[in-house]
Amino acid sequence: MKFTHHSDNSLSEVHQSIDTTRPNQKSKWKRALAFIGPAYLVSVGYMDPGNWATDLAGGSKFGYKLIWVLLMSNLMALLLQSLAARLGIVRGRDLAQVNRESYPKSVNFVLYLLAEIAIAATDLAEVLGMAIGLNLLTGLPLIWGVIITVLDTFILLFLQRMGMRVMEAFIVALILIIGVSFLIEILLAKPDLQEMAQGFIPSIPNNEALYIAIGIIGATVMPHNLYLHSSIVQTRKINRDEKSIRYALKMNMVDSTIALNLAFLVNAAILVLAAATFFKTGRTDVAQLEQAHELLSPLLGTTLASSLFAIALIAAGQSSTVTGTLAGQIIMEGYLHLRINPLLRRLITRLAAIIPALIVILIYGDKELDALLILSQVILSLQLGFAIIPLIHFVSNKKTMGKFAIRPLTQIAAWFVTLILVYLNISMVTEETRFVFEDPNSGIWKYVLLLTGLFFFGLLLYISFQPLIHKFTIRDTHSIHPKPDADMEFTIPEFAKIAVALDFSKDDAKLISYALAQGKAHASYLLIHVVESVSARLLGRESDDHETKEDEKRLLLYKNALQEKGYKAEIALGFDKRASEIARLTKEHEADILVIGAHGHSGIQDFIHGQTVNTVRHELKIPVLVVNI
Repeated sequence: MKFTHHSDNSLSEVHQSIDTTRPNQKSKWKRALAFIGPAYLVSVGYMDPGNWATDLAGGSKFGYKLIWVLLMSNLMALLLQSLAARLGIVRGRDLAQVNRESYPKSVNFVLYLLAEIAIAATDLAEVLGMAIGLNLLTGLPLIWGVIITVLDTFILLFLQRMGMRVMEAFIVALILIIGVSFLIEILLAKPDLQEMAQGFIPSIPNNEALYIAIGIIGATVMPHNLYLHSSIVQTRKINRDEKSIRYALKMNMVDSTIALNLAFLVNAAILVLAAATFFKTGRTDVAQLEQAHELLSPLLGTTLASSLFAIALIAAGQSSTVTGTLAGQIIMEGYLHLRINPLLRRLITRLAAIIPALIVILIYGDKELDALLILSQVILSLQLGFAIIPLIHFVSNKKTMGKFAIRPLTQIAAWFVTLILVYLNISMVTEETRFVFEDPNSGIWKYVLLLTGLFFFGLLLYISFQPLIHKFTIRDTHSIHPKPDADMEFTIPEFAKIAVALDFSKDDAKLISYALAQGKAHASYLLIHVVESVSARLLGRESDDHETKEDEKRLLLYKNALQEKGYKAEIALGFDKRASEIARLTKEHEADILVIGAHGHSGIQDFIHGQTVNTVRHELKIPVLVVNI
């Protein structure tokens, strides 16, 4: 059985960028290692700053008794992430793409909005975690810490240019920083191993413990991670035969098991640290990151404890930032088939997180940040069912998954986990919003909240039962690359006047040669040069300095050389601003095409030299031939 890819690949810039099929990978270890990596990007979502508050509260209030909740959450996460990876490996599609192909447009639009809100909520937790971490480590005011988080936009762009393997190595390095930091903390705290082992026996001491357990589970599985995992497994190029796909699924399970167990150990370490340090000393009120940081040093007898806590918090925020941005790109491209500049996408996402944080800090000060952090987790909880339920339907569909559809026992386990998660998340959201209905002055807001809740509950029921009533049919996905027209007609243009932008470098002859190739002898040629001397900038066309005279002479020299060879030519001088003058002269002389050179500048060089080609191209409505010089 063969499986084919669609043309609009998920994360196309890194799609199949890591080849696992190369002949030199005969070694089993080398081939296996080629698959290791994607799950580590996913795992950081399970140890982001949003999870820390629930872990701290669980450990400080109930000691080691809720470790089993973390373990159960991890097993749930492992099951769901393996399903997301299976979808990507077998169908070569990410969750957003398959949703678009399967559900009606109106439903997909709502699912897209919910996914974007989830990304913004995730980013909000990361912004706050980074800002709080910087504040705890260096004393930097939180408002400046929030603003500084914009800079990590450029870190992500750098990593994307370096390739998927470098990005994965960067994430693994941050995970190691978090892990080593908490390992040292645990060694300093010296937890009781016997009591810790008893924490794996399921028990719920009281209703408050139940609420915290719900919070731990609700904060564990993140909806954006399901989109992310279904996409990044496609960075591995595999053969599309049954044996190769089965091997890829097997290695992905190994990758996910190791990575998610590391995430479990980090979360367990936070809970154990809180239990050994705060619960044992009677400080059962610690649920805030600042409190934990403040109390660790005096209770453990060293300032290293507090510093390591802050460093781990910064690393957690930074690692989650990278993966959250990738998930945002996957969601936008998958649902909308819209690809925008990664920098713009990153800035939009980051601003959506920074603005609420800044507003809260400016109005309420630093004290309400933990409430905002909890709010981000509640928002994420609301989105979870809308990602899990379609995923289970897709990987259960034998028509599209073939032999790789999940077995009935796995389906039962997946639906059971989903019911638990959706129920717990609805319970948590209900608890968090109960005060609105209890407040007699809430007015219209209680009705708005009720109608909103009913709408989303109805949508949840629709995506749950619609596939059972009407089997999925793959709709036209309106591919980014439209289908070719078999009856294409070609009209060869003839250019009567060709403009050439010259900078009087050694490449002028090359540019003129390319221009001559477009028009041959029947066209006329407009030779353009822009004078950029001080006089030209101040006086414009009235400039008569030495540089202006020399530039005009050189243009005349080029003109005469062309005329001697039988070509028609004229010249035009511009002054001051190169890009706008080239565009103006091209339009004034009614040229049919412009030939211009590009020096291949990028990054800081674009800032220094200016982006002449792009500016000119956007100002003209005629073809622009860019010659790389």
